[in-house]
Amino acid sequence: MKNENESVSVSKNESVSKNENESHDKSVQQIQHPFHKEHPLVLVAEQNNEGLKAYCDGCGELLSAPCFTCFHCNYHLHKQCAEAPLEIPNHRLHPKHSYTGFFLRQKPCLYDDLVYGCALCKEKRNMFFYECNDCVFFIDIKCAQLSSSFKFSQPSKHDIHQHPLTFIESLTIIDVSKRFNCSWCHEPLIDAIYLCPDCPFIIHKKCLDELPIEIDHLTHRLHPLILNRSDSDYFCNLCQKQHSGPFYGCSLCHFNINVECAWPRSTVEDKSCHQHPFTLLRRQDSFICDACGTEGNCISYICSICNLMVHKDCTSLPRIINFSRHDHCVFHKYFLKGFTRQDCKICFNEVKLDRGSYSCRKPGCNYVVHVNCVLEHEGLYKVIEEEKQCEELEEKSMQSSIIRIIEVNEAGEATKIEHFSHQHCLVLADKMEEEIDRKCDGCMLPISNIFYYCSECHFFLHKTCAELPRIKQHWFHQSNSTLYFDSFKKCDFCNQRCSGFFYKIGEGWDMCLRCAKVSDIIECKGHQHFLFFDFKYMEKCNGCGETNRYGAFRCGKCIFALDFGCLTLPHSAIHKIDEHKLKLTYHDDKEQSYCDICEKYRDPSLWHYSCSICDTSAHIKCVLGHFPFLKDGVTFPYYHKHHHDLNFFRKVKGYPECSYCGKLCQEEILKCEASTCNYIIHNKYKCRWRY
Repeated sequence: MKNENESVSVSKNESVSKNENESHDKSVQQIQHPFHKEHPLVLVAEQNNEGLKAYCDGCGELLSAPCFTCFHCNYHLHKQCAEAPLEIPNHRLHPKHSYTGFFLRQKPCLYDDLVYGCALCKEKRNMFFYECNDCVFFIDIKCAQLSSSFKFSQPSKHDIHQHPLTFIESLTIIDVSKRFNCSWCHEPLIDAIYLCPDCPFIIHKKCLDELPIEIDHLTHRLHPLILNRSDSDYFCNLCQKQHSGPFYGCSLCHFNINVECAWPRSTVEDKSCHQHPFTLLRRQDSFICDACGTEGNCISYICSICNLMVHKDCTSLPRIINFSRHDHCVFHKYFLKGFTRQDCKICFNEVKLDRGSYSCRKPGCNYVVHVNCVLEHEGLYKVIEEEKQCEELEEKSMQSSIIRIIEVNEAGEATKIEHFSHQHCLVLADKMEEEIDRKCDGCMLPISNIFYYCSECHFFLHKTCAELPRIKQHWFHQSNSTLYFDSFKKCDFCNQRCSGFFYKIGEGWDMCLRCAKVSDIIECKGHQHFLFFDFKYMEKCNGCGETNRYGAFRCGKCIFALDFGCLTLPHSAIHKIDEHKLKLTYHDDKEQSYCDICEKYRDPSLWHYSCSICDTSAHIKCVLGHFPFLKDGVTFPYYHKHHHDLNFFRKVKGYPECSYCGKLCQEEILKCEASTCNYIIHNKYKCRWRY
């Protein structure tokens, strides 16, 4: 087990040693951090006030010296975060599994409903965290560093709550006291508290000691409400939401109230969200919230100056957010002036202009979304504290170019460039000199329109692919995504094995360039309406018939959805079965159809390739093959039993025999890279594995 003070740069379990982390110039210290393996991080010992503000990718705080930075990828770590131990033996907040250790991870999974947040601050913050090896307990790096000065007691069981509560005597040095209030009295956390490491429950010690067992409440005057605890979720009749933990209930009427709703704060004031305080208004009928436009029940807050009535939760709506599905920051407004009818750009239902919504301020940009739609997924937005941060984010996104311009024409267009993915200079062209089926080495789609090419070797890039930013915020996730090149990688979105450019999204998603170019709202030739991405959609794709597991692009007006794989299919393809180009076809009027390549049944309701002139039709996979987006000659990384590396080729000259099955090889073969070896096999599992 590692020592707690052991730094990343000298860890024996990492791939580099201390000597390898040192620069040849001893005046510059470098480390190779396991969470950023692309480039070494260089120590910046003194503060530099020039340039844009940057934030630490470890703790999320504003960067200050000393720190380590990657000048290629705009990746930064405070020295303290960079040298944080990769493993700590135990933590006093989680003694249950102290024998297994806690391991440093990059960022929490924002979509994991089993994880409530950091055990101490209760937030899923975008930073490094320590995770228990045996359960979903985790504590972020900032709280782990600060909690060493806390006084903890052993967890004790209280009837009010289903989990053991840990007593913390003082919170005077941690910012959790600024962001959270007591679950009972809603006052700031400045005194001793009881905290649940397993769920979002925090209560003052004095409140727990004085918590009444029975109350009379104006929303249910027939019977008193009794304090209860539920091991499962229950429904609060006031806020209309599911909760866990303590509640007041009437068993005769099946009426339950969450503890927080039972005694709401009389006044809520947060000038970062609204310039005036909100005052509690108890009422026994429903209302429409002016902040989000949805119905509320019984408990509301009013601003008498602005004549607003809002939900309790809507008193603290963020004023500005950076939303991953839009290029600019969006602002919360209680009503919109100067607009005609607007549909939400997420759910495509109408946005009431006289109710609260989020909208873009940029001239000519009519981006408007419902409050509940834009705030539904925590991983898709980030709260912006000050308006000037919006400009900084936009400037930062423009500083990640991956090309160096060498020559320009009279129109200012780059005609000769250096690109990070290729060793030679690339030259601009608008057509091929020969009628050859060339593919872009970035997206692996056929070359068309304007492109860059290498005059020394066969390397091509669409102009749009060459000009992509190295770092961008993709709409699928709030965190930055980084562009990189790989000769063989599986895209996690279309599930294709590809060569070319990829964006690394978040911690674990690899997105090919074809998928990265798809926006969250699209027009598709195979459907008459706009499609928008729905993260919760789990039904079948109308293009291929496969069930979607992680969302899909669906229509808001009819039952129709497509996955990434179908949306990124080439609109045309060449196959030896037909002398003409086969076109992607979206429907077939025939009751029974067969593939002209494999001669097996083809579902006429699914997409396929066809030639209207020759009446040819075929399965998509039969036309494109199993690996349509791999480049010829790449080393095949999957397991095989040959003693040399095997290279992938889409076509082969002649019809050589497969070294395993003896049948003729025609398309998609694996060939030994050694020139003296004539080993060739079909690129099929049975031929690779059994030889």
